[in-house]
Amino acid sequence: MYLQSSLALALFQAAVVHGYADPGACSGACNIHDPSLIQSADGTYYRFSTGNNISYASSTSIEGPWTALGSVLPSGSSIESAGRYDPWAPDVQKVGNLYHVYYAVSSFGSQESAIGLATSESMALNTWTDHGSIGVESTTGLQYNAIDGNLLVDGSTNYMTFGSFWQDIFQVTLNADATSSTSTPVNVAFDPEGEHAVEGAYLYKYGSYYYLFYSWGKCCGYDTSRPAEGQEYKIKVCRSSTPTGGFVDASGVACTEGGGTIVLESHDNVYGPGGQGVYTDPDLGPVLYYHYVDTTIGYGDSQKLFGWNAIDFSSGWPAV
Repeated sequence: MYLQSSLALALFQAAVVHGYADPGACSGACNIHDPSLIQSADGTYYRFSTGNNISYASSTSIEGPWTALGSVLPSGSSIESAGRYDPWAPDVQKVGNLYHVYYAVSSFGSQESAIGLATSESMALNTWTDHGSIGVESTTGLQYNAIDGNLLVDGSTNYMTFGSFWQDIFQVTLNADATSSTSTPVNVAFDPEGEHAVEGAYLYKYGSYYYLFYSWGKCCGYDTSRPAEGQEYKIKVCRSSTPTGGFVDASGVACTEGGGTIVLESHDNVYGPGGQGVYTDPDLGPVLYYHYVDTTIGYGDSQKLFGWNAIDFSSGWPAV
């Protein structure tokens, strides 16, 4: 506990001095894309990510060493057999006595998309049951793209926030066991400028506010074509006193009108951080986790690394 607390303090002090703290340490299987993090009852960390029909790994520490376990979904899963594509962008949450992994199926830049669900009582390899689509789907011509789903369990209500480009981030409610949609999608974040490059939303409750974290900018392919400076992936946030809308940034600009306060962006040898989530660590408190590229190593998508930082909410806004 003392070492964990000292680490959190060191990360916060670094952020004060340099603007942003360096990512926390990572050893073992650290090359990942779109991480999602949780702990089991015995304290073991499980980290899910894009690739290999949803890859996952475990560790006794957030720092690792991370050990690859295998795939959540078997080849030929029900949602694949419906004619869609490889699953990606997982979100892991515990609902009742089950661990839920939500995943997206689509092809890059397409609206022919859906969000699926796999569940397990233990997260052990080969214990996952694939339930296919939860009814959050999109087709060409809609305002939204049904990928990058994130579940918030808030009391007796389950909120699924999702979306990428088009009109950006939407939200629906799910049924009591969080297995199917029960409402029409509502827009909660939209940047009208440029390509509407907003995606990967993560809704997190802290204190009396709901914080809507999301990735903004170009996500991928930095080794072949880097965007103009400042247009690469970064993590932004808006907040609201309710989970269903009214999100504004630190300047009071609505998140549906281009608002968004930067939480983390490129700095030092960290480039294009995004694909984020937030986890309440029992020792570190709130932790922002994400992927990024280390410019001293390389810019390729396969070279992206697992990053994490303790979050300081003392100002009312998340800082790392």
